[in-house]
Amino acid sequence: MRRRTAAGLLLAAGLLLAGCGIRPTEVPTEFGTAPSRVPCTASASEIAPQAAGGLPVQVFLICGSQLVSVDRSVALSDGRTRDDRVFVAQALLDELRERPSGAEEKAGFTSDVKSAITVRGARPDDPKQALRLSTPPERLTPFALAQVVCTLVHGVGAGEDAVLLGGTDDDAALRAYPCTDTERARPEIMPVPSESVG
Repeated sequence: MRRRTAAGLLLAAGLLLAGCGIRPTEVPTEFGTAPSRVPCTASASEIAPQAAGGLPVQVFLICGSQLVSVDRSVALSDGRTRDDRVFVAQALLDELRERPSGAEEKAGFTSDVKSAITVRGARPDDPKQALRLSTPPERLTPFALAQVVCTLVHGVGAGEDAVLLGGTDDDAALRAYPCTDTERARPEIMPVPSESVG
């Protein structure tokens, strides 16, 4: 009797579901892979052609709205060494303007530094670590400014977490631009320091 009652209840439930337009479905036991995200990495063998020979350096490119360091190399000529800050700084900015390699583009890397930027050393009345740029830092896009700052901090910063930059006009102020985890994670909000130095 109980079995008949249970069977009747199951039948009624099935009819009720059918009447509501609901069909029983199986719960999947295996889900597909999640959508892949831009890896922001490339194998050493793929990057090697742009980092082979010369002085090994790192530049910061944009990937996934963040700054990510990429290996490069710059050629040293005429007895130049890593200690020549202006020469190395110029080489680093030239690298930022170069189009990323095919492997880097495939991995999602881009650069917002589109125009040539010339670097000059400190003026007689500047702090000796200052660098002067033909394009004033405040006129760069936030992404380009973040790229320039972080690349120079890590390339010629001598262990400092900021780089002293200014334009080349006579009245161009110098400002200390930092490169911290915040700037690398959110380069679009790269600030122009309000206080000048020197």
